[in-house]
Amino acid sequence: MFDSMAAIDPRQLPRRPGAAFLRSHPAHLIALGFGTGLLRPGPGTWGTAASWLAFAVLARAVELSVAAQVAIGVAVLAVGTWAAGRTGSALGRPDASEIVIDEIAAFWWVLLLLPTGDRPWALQAVAFVLFRVFDILKPAPIGWIERRWPGAVGVMADDLMAGAYALLVIELWIRLP
Repeated sequence: MFDSMAAIDPRQLPRRPGAAFLRSHPAHLIALGFGTGLLRPGPGTWGTAASWLAFAVLARAVELSVAAQVAIGVAVLAVGTWAAGRTGSALGRPDASEIVIDEIAAFWWVLLLLPTGDRPWALQAVAFVLFRVFDILKPAPIGWIERRWPGAVGVMADDLMAGAYALLVIELWIRLP
């Protein structure tokens, strides 16, 4: 049984990034969510939490217009796609679990598009849970997107779709009697 393992070249196994990898290139720092992608368990959940925290801190620190928030969201998507592609190539896994910029970017959009109300934290918490459920379970077409769109675009797009599902469920919950 172990003899077959001896034939595997360790250089072909996927790399598990650490702090040195994180610091080795700006793309890695961005793609790994400034280190949140290295946290265990559930790096995607940590990345989503980092997105929520960044959104909340920024909202308290400065009053951003909707246009500025949209610009940040677009910039994070663009830079995140580049960073995810470069980091996925370096790791030998386009959608390595440590890459969390996709969760960060997608959840920023969820928070931006949530309806406002008298209890925004409660709605944001519901959005957080729904987003993570959809991102983990990948119901159609999220799984299809992940399989059919290779590389960084697919990595980012499947999380955007999970965010769209979370927003849809919230809208239905709010609007249905």
